[in-house]
Amino acid sequence: MSASADTNPTITATRWPWSTREHGPLPALLLMLSLVTGLVDAVSYLALGHVFVANMTGNVVLLGFALAGAPGLSVPASLAALAAFLLGALGGGRIGTRLGAHRGRHLRAATACAAPLLLIACIVAAIAGQPVSSGARYALLVPMGLAMGLQNATARRLAVPDLTTTVLTLTLTGIAADSHLAGGPGGRPARRVLAIAAIFLGALVGALFVVHIDLFIPLAIAGALMASTALIAHTRSSENAAWTRAPGGK
Repeated sequence: MSASADTNPTITATRWPWSTREHGPLPALLLMLSLVTGLVDAVSYLALGHVFVANMTGNVVLLGFALAGAPGLSVPASLAALAAFLLGALGGGRIGTRLGAHRGRHLRAATACAAPLLLIACIVAAIAGQPVSSGARYALLVPMGLAMGLQNATARRLAVPDLTTTVLTLTLTGIAADSHLAGGPGGRPARRVLAIAAIFLGALVGALFVVHIDLFIPLAIAGALMASTALIAHTRSSENAAWTRAPGGK
């Protein structure tokens, strides 16, 4: 690709919304992690008592409903998912502090830690079967929440625009508020649509498996995607290209 194509946002946006040297392979890898979000939240919400392990906004709202006595919700399950997510985010923050200067190594380390957690959840799901018992519910919620906390903290530190991998409220707002209809600049809606579509697709596939087959399959897919992300990040982390440097770094 020529230098002019790399620096011309109009040309590159028609091919791939992030196709510049600034972020390298990170957008594609973070879209894979967005798929993971949809998969694991489908499992947790549909099979573990209406609780989220990745979407903490929804989880906090459900916790409020549960405290109000709404049927079908569990205060302990929501608190367990929230605590696991926060602990995972803490670990992700520590990884970012140590390795954040090189975004490839940072992503490799974080996903290499998250993948075994999803593997544990997959094994527990395969053994427990459905419906999930109370003990198995927490054995699933904790590793899934830890993995999603790690993932979210990592995506936040990598700082690829419109790719938080878990939160879509601001993404959806940006599509409307930045559109030409609102008098805005347009805001490159293609990248936002891709981010939304990835989580939607993960949720759809996860729900189909949970409802019609078994919950261990979406967890296996999620673990495979997380491990693949770690492997790809590893193969690219030896590079010293511009994309590996943290935003604002030299």
